[in-house]
Amino acid sequence: MFSTFFHEVFYKPLYNVIIFFYDIAWHDFGIAIILTTVLLKIVLIPLTNKQIESQKKLQEVQPKIKALQAKYKDNKERQTKEIMNFYKENKVNPFGGCLPLIIQMFFFFAIYRIIFNTSGSGFIVNGSDMYSFLSHPESINHLFLNFLDLTAPSIVLAVMTAVAQYVQLKMMIKNQPKQEENTSGEPDIASIMNKQMVVIMPAMILIFGVTLASALILYWFVSTLFMIGQQQYILNIQKTKQQIIA
Repeated sequence: MFSTFFHEVFYKPLYNVIIFFYDIAWHDFGIAIILTTVLLKIVLIPLTNKQIESQKKLQEVQPKIKALQAKYKDNKERQTKEIMNFYKENKVNPFGGCLPLIIQMFFFFAIYRIIFNTSGSGFIVNGSDMYSFLSHPESINHLFLNFLDLTAPSIVLAVMTAVAQYVQLKMMIKNQPKQEENTSGEPDIASIMNKQMVVIMPAMILIFGVTLASALILYWFVSTLFMIGQQQYILNIQKTKQQIIA
C-alpha cells in the first residue's frame, strides 16, 4: 500500500520531470537534476516559509519557556503540562518545521530509487513509468557536463555540499533572535541542539556524500543553496519591515 502510494505520488512524477528536463536540456542528467531540484524548492516555498516562521516563533517564546522551566523545575510532569498548554494557548507548534523536511526526504529517497533503478536497467528509460503525453529518449547519458559520473561518488561535490550545509545552518542560527541569559539552572536544549546540528549535519552529509551517487549529493547541494538564498531573502524582508516600523 505504502509502496504504491510512494511510487505514484513521489517516484513517478519526479521521474517524469527529470526525464522531461533531460530531454530538453541538452541531454545532460546533471542539469535535469538541477532544474528538477529548483522546481521542487519553488513548489515547496509555502511549506518552507511556514517552517521558518515556526522556528522564529519558537525562538521568540524561549524566554517564557525558560521561565516555566524554572518555575516548575521540581515537578517535571507539571512543567511539561504547562509548557504544552503555553504552546497551545499561543498557537505555537514545536513540530511545525518537520513537515517540509519529511516531504523533502521522500523526494530524496525517490531520486535515490530513480538513480538506482536507472543504472540497474542500463540507463534505459522505463516507458511504463512515463506519462503518455510526454515524449522521452530511449536511454540516459549519466554524465554531468560530460565528465562527472552521477552514479559514482564525488569527494569534491560531497565537500561542497557539507560546506554549504554548514553555511546554511550558521546563517539560520545567527539570524535567530538573541535570548536572555539563562538563570533558571535548566539546560538550554534549543541552544545545545543548534550547536550540535551545525557540526553533525555537515559531517553526516560528508560521510554519506563520499559513498552515495553524485546525483543524490547534487540534489542536496542545489537544495541547500536554494535554502541559503531563501533565508537571506526572508531576512532582507524582515529588516525592511523593522526599518519601516522604526
